[in-house]
Amino acid sequence: MRRFVLPLVLALNACVPVTPGDTPTRALPQTSDLPPMKTFGAPHPGAPIRSNNDLALDFIELSFQLESGRDLPVFTRFEGPISVRVTGAPPTSLGTDLRRLMHRLRDEAGIDIYEAAPGNAANITIQAVSRAKIRRALPHAACFVVPNITDISQYKPNRRSARTSWSNLRTRKQLAIFLPNDASPQEVRDCLHEELAQAIGPLNDLYRLPDSVFNDDNVHTVLTGFDMLILRAYYAPELRSGMTRGQVAERLPAILARINPEGEGLPAQFATRTPRAWSVAVQTALGPGASPAQRRDAATKALEIAQAMGWKDHRRAFAHYANGRLLLASDPQAAQTHFRAADQYYAATKGARLHRAYVATQLAAYAITRGDGDGASILLAPHIDQAARNENAALLSTLLLLRAEALDLQGRSAEARTVRLDSLGWARYGFGPDWAVRAKLREISSLNPLNG
Repeated sequence: MRRFVLPLVLALNACVPVTPGDTPTRALPQTSDLPPMKTFGAPHPGAPIRSNNDLALDFIELSFQLESGRDLPVFTRFEGPISVRVTGAPPTSLGTDLRRLMHRLRDEAGIDIYEAAPGNAANITIQAVSRAKIRRALPHAACFVVPNITDISQYKPNRRSARTSWSNLRTRKQLAIFLPNDASPQEVRDCLHEELAQAIGPLNDLYRLPDSVFNDDNVHTVLTGFDMLILRAYYAPELRSGMTRGQVAERLPAILARINPEGEGLPAQFATRTPRAWSVAVQTALGPGASPAQRRDAATKALEIAQAMGWKDHRRAFAHYANGRLLLASDPQAAQTHFRAADQYYAATKGARLHRAYVATQLAAYAITRGDGDGASILLAPHIDQAARNENAALLSTLLLLRAEALDLQGRSAEARTVRLDSLGWARYGFGPDWAVRAKLREISSLNPLNG
């Protein structure tokens, strides 16, 4: 279940325009002049970066716990080919993204998954409904997956029953995924990747994983090489539904040696588990429902826990990032100190290159507000290809828009116009409707002192 996304809001004060009715600081193209929406081509997933020993530990913890921390008694999956159908009122982008994802699952994870013929029943029903319907069913979820139902109207009457309990499952036969049909194409796709992966595979998320969608920081928005390897192991012929934790653990070393021979020679890192208190603090700091004071206190607590645990990985970085986000309006300089610390810890963590791109948006935005186009360009340059490789259009368009402002500050206006135009096609996929694209343009344009 997707709860929150690493924010791309760049505001350094409360005056940044973000609504469609605000006065723009730069003349914006009319709706008919916005370029067509861009989409990504062939995927380029990176290879897993851990030893098979560490992968086995990750697999067990992902597969035998729920996100709530509750243990699952047995291993469950689909036994046999998996059929998928789409119902509700799907956006036009969903069909293409679903077919691309199913192709990857067949090709990279070896899973026999296919789209059911129109009108036929299926193992997995993907129902596209409004965000309002999703919030009425599960208030803090952007999307979610449930066993043994096919329609969102069936969820609330059965949500506390054995019918929808993951703990009661002994095998998977029928599941429903509920996605928003009034969100940006990227948000719909991101939900599709995470929820379909959980529908067919592990149900848990682990903050210690830097290169996975099975992580509540939601930095990775499409299935990674690590995720595909986990799913390939999940459907290994040596495993079957109903196995206990011990039975699965006994078979994992041979499975991983067969499907990931490169991991046999790598040393184990034995990453520490993440205390529940840290996860709760991060969710409070960046999730919905808390007051500004509660958010700041929670972010401070998350950093204190990270320091006490002795972490020097992406979790320590994420705590700094959360503090930076929450200090942007009240103390921009302190926020930048946290962002620089986050960048240092992300740089020292294998698999966290995409995380650094998010931090770069904040560091570059601050440089632009100070009129430092050269510094902003240097900060942004290493991360644009990384955002594209990870198919994150919202992040890619943000990086490009920031680069355009940096080019304007350098007096390179013609290049700035070209880069800005390029960014808009990605913004249409990443942010959705024209008013949202314009709002992002206004937000980033307002950072530039030349536009004041």
